[in-house]
Amino acid sequence: MRIESTEFGSITIDGKTYAFDVVIRLSGEIKKRKKKLSKKYYGTSHMISKDEAKFVYEKGCEQLVLGTGQDDNVRLSKEAVKYFDKKGCKIVAQPTPQAIETFNDSRKDKIGLFHVTC
Repeated sequence: MRIESTEFGSITIDGKTYAFDVVIRLSGEIKKRKKKLSKKYYGTSHMISKDEAKFVYEKGCEQLVLGTGQDDNVRLSKEAVKYFDKKGCKIVAQPTPQAIETFNDSRKDKIGLFHVTC
């Protein structure tokens, strides 16, 4: 699996363009991000809640590559950071264009969460 590119509002993975935020599972399966798990607490998808962290995490994940948006606006809540730390999952949070490079280059067992707008 290779993330080819991103631009405001989309991400292209293995030749297919997705016009929404995505989660890439350990298996390579691509899922639509469940933003409502965070919006119900913060009123925005720019703060990731512990509930969303629980949805994203999978046993065996060593690394979460978080694409924080084209303009670097997404953050993990303190509770989400603690959750990933407790699971032994290292977080790499970068603007989405840089995060796709990190994801592609990483050889760890990883999950990707990519915000494709701001």
